[in-house]
Amino acid sequence: MTFRLRAARAADLEPLYEMAKLTGGGFTNLPPDRAALGAKLERASEAFANDGDEIADEQFVLVLENAQTGAIRGTCQLMTQVGQQWPFYSYRLNTLTQYSQELDRTVRAELLSLVTDLEGSSEVGGLFLHPNERAGGLGLLLARSRYLFIAMHRSRFGDRTLAELRGIIDERGGSPFWDGVAGRFFGMSFQDADYFNAINGNQFIADLMPKHPVYIAMLNDDARSVIGVPHPTGRAAMRMLENEGFRYENYVDIFDGGPSMIARTDDIKSVKESVQRQIAGINLEQGERAILATGRLSTFRACYGARALNEDGTISIDAQAADVLDVKAGDQVWSVAR
Repeated sequence: MTFRLRAARAADLEPLYEMAKLTGGGFTNLPPDRAALGAKLERASEAFANDGDEIADEQFVLVLENAQTGAIRGTCQLMTQVGQQWPFYSYRLNTLTQYSQELDRTVRAELLSLVTDLEGSSEVGGLFLHPNERAGGLGLLLARSRYLFIAMHRSRFGDRTLAELRGIIDERGGSPFWDGVAGRFFGMSFQDADYFNAINGNQFIADLMPKHPVYIAMLNDDARSVIGVPHPTGRAAMRMLENEGFRYENYVDIFDGGPSMIARTDDIKSVKESVQRQIAGINLEQGERAILATGRLSTFRACYGARALNEDGTISIDAQAADVLDVKAGDQVWSVAR
């Protein structure tokens, strides 16, 4: 079976909703709520329709489609500039060193400080692959095609890109981090807070969250142990981000304590190594395995294929990829080695 990534449409609402029900909680960008998902698709439609080159507060939604059946089996999102509609809050893990001359003792305390340092960054998120399709490199296709989309629309994205990884969620669907920190001030469960945030935004955090730093030593063991730790299902995603040049810089999610990974946009491997070339031929039988993409905004599509970078500055690709992307000789295609 062959899959392609394409721009999401309003008709994709129901398959997105069915996938959202499989996430297991803590997945703010893909809430199991038809109205919220419908609003997200409407916002994405407006972003795809904006043909300008300026950066704005926009959100793009992409879906992974079975090219033979049309079934939607995965999704991912790109936010061009976070923190514009609502403040983008994170906890920053830092250290306070104090020295007592009388005791001749130095004490170092780790703190969690509420910050908006990452405002203005672009964000990649909302990546979900149907459990029945988690083989054959489709997760990698979902993840890395986002960076080709950024490269193809570079002026619409910021100088810095972040990715928030889901933190530890226990067997009850709760968050040890939330219970140990914010939950004490809000009087609501992690599930309720996470759902409210997904539907209504996080202004309630600004309204109720204490602004003073939190001393980690005062948290219980369960909360301390999960700070900056990704959910087990996100470890592979963390490795993929690291391979792209993202790094954990001591920022964690205010809800579940999961790590925020950050990279300079132009230094992301798949952005930096992507190339745009004109297609010289579409009958390549053997070539380098690559991710290929074409189109602009609403006509964007990407898939796996074989490529050969020719000495004259053109590219040759295999016939199947040409069919999936609906391209022919003379068209432009972007690519990056798998």
